[in-house]
Amino acid sequence: MNLIEESFQNKEEKNKKMTTTIILVAIILVVIIIIAIVSYLMYLKSSVMTLTIDGEENQELKNLLRFEEDGSISAPIKEIARYFGYESYNGEYSDRSEDQSKCYVTNDNEVANFELGENKIYKLDLAQKDNSDYEYIYIKDKVKAYNGVLYVSTEGLEKAFNISFDYDKEKNTITIWTLPKLYESYTSKVLDYGYTALSDVFVNQKAILNNQLIVTNSKEQYGVIEADGTVVLEAKYDNITYLTNTGDFLVETNNKIGIISSSRETKVQIIYDSIELMDSDAGLYLVKKDNKYGVMDNKGNPKIPTENDEIGVDISNFSKNNIKNKYILAGNLIPVRKDKYWALYDINGNQLTEYKYDSLGYIASSNKEAINLLVIPDYNVLVACKDKKYTLVNSSGQELLGAIIADDIYMTISGGETHYYIVANDRQYNAEEYLDSLGIKTTESNTNNQTNNTTLTNTSTNTSTDSYSEE
Repeated sequence: MNLIEESFQNKEEKNKKMTTTIILVAIILVVIIIIAIVSYLMYLKSSVMTLTIDGEENQELKNLLRFEEDGSISAPIKEIARYFGYESYNGEYSDRSEDQSKCYVTNDNEVANFELGENKIYKLDLAQKDNSDYEYIYIKDKVKAYNGVLYVSTEGLEKAFNISFDYDKEKNTITIWTLPKLYESYTSKVLDYGYTALSDVFVNQKAILNNQLIVTNSKEQYGVIEADGTVVLEAKYDNITYLTNTGDFLVETNNKIGIISSSRETKVQIIYDSIELMDSDAGLYLVKKDNKYGVMDNKGNPKIPTENDEIGVDISNFSKNNIKNKYILAGNLIPVRKDKYWALYDINGNQLTEYKYDSLGYIASSNKEAINLLVIPDYNVLVACKDKKYTLVNSSGQELLGAIIADDIYMTISGGETHYYIVANDRQYNAEEYLDSLGIKTTESNTNNQTNNTTLTNTSTNTSTDSYSEE
């Protein structure tokens, strides 16, 4: 091989090596670009929050959420309701109006009431026989308003709408499951655990949100299991009802009822004909045995003997009085009837008055403007009647008129404002002014009512009554 040929061959080999190097560099660059593009797309995807409801992405629902500076999330109550199968309205369910500081949502099963500045949500089970007993739940953050629209925290959303709300900050995702979808997903799973069905009673479905399932076996006996199949209560009861406020279970066997906790603790023995939660804060239950009523605490201790004919007042007669608990009135009073007469107990089971009242509350008759009245809420006082005369009783059981002398004690509503009046000695008095004169503070400023010696009496020389002008 001559020098010319050798030189040409070396040049050709160099060109091949250079070409190979260029190709390799190009391939590496392409790979780097692809990796960069994929990484960028993944970054974009992670930086854009995704929200799914029952497994489907929902951009509209996500856009309704408000992300607070502290990292929390809130949502407009009325606007978000339809995504969970609820209708929404201004005002309050028991006293419907266009008051925008309140709103309520409802579906076929229940109602949830919200109020601006409150961290207490009142719920009403529409399936219950007495469609007047509210339960209430607390949330950490109060209901707020932005641009005149009421917002609630995600905790409030979960409790009011019976949903599961999970916000994963790392993945930048929000996952929502509604109760109907959760129920559907577990109906087949209980078969795998050896049970025949999952309870379809609405209140029992709520146990799913606590990762518990109320199930039945082939003998139509009820039990409770966890979502993974672990047994909580053996399937041996005639019926089980989930108590949403406490997480306990009302169990029935041989026509007798008791309460067992999720930790299998018997809170109330299975010896009663019926049991009903009176108040979750006070931890009190109404119990019935042999057609007599009493009160028990959540540890099974008797508070009021089971020897009474009735406990609680029919509040359906006082729809405008905005009463949500017929068992505990004026913040502390439990009305109890034995034979024909009513007495008042406190939430600790202490008897405050004798069995002496013919009835509780005022039922309007001749006065067309008068509205039935049971309590004056801001003052925590109750209307009581004996021999067709009326008095006011405070939360300590004291009669505030000095005697049972009033002919009428009623309320009026005019222009959206509520007023209360006392008619005695053929004169009409402003009840709120009278209560203020006694030194009774409103519940907003002082929950412990104070009284002095000023009273309404039958004498015309009483200076406290003469100080008021006739209406």
